Amino acid sequence: VSRLIATIPGIGPITATAIAATVPDATAFRSGRDFAAWLGLTPRQNSSGGKDRLGSITKRGDTYLRHLLFIGARNVIRYPKARATAGAAWIEGLVARRSRTVAAVALANKMARIAWAMMTTGEAYRSAREATA
Repeated sequence: VSRLIATIPGIGPITATAIAATVPDATAFRSGRDFAAWLGLTPRQNSSGGKDRLGSITKRGDTYLRHLLFIGARNVIRYPKARATAGAAWIEGLVARRSRTVAAVALANKMARIAWAMMTTGEAYRSAREATA
């Protein structure tokens, strides 16, 4: 499983091994969002009176895994070669609208969701280019 997860841009052997060791059964989560929420990578929700307000990330769950995913996401944003394989247009648009730190958290969230999908289906990583072709 860890070799499969390590094919995601921004996730190396250490992060992949940590995910595989910490999450023995990915089917325990109903969706990738539930997995990302378990890691503390989803925004805090403060809704009242019909108004939806999203705050900063919840920071619940495994601090070490969240930190590893954030560092991997930050490196994907920093280096163009890694960015080319990880949906460059989405990342560049996000960095243009928000700070690099917020973009790195959003990318870490996306990487966690992709890792969950790969662990539940057993399929290899496909970049955005491969998926549309």
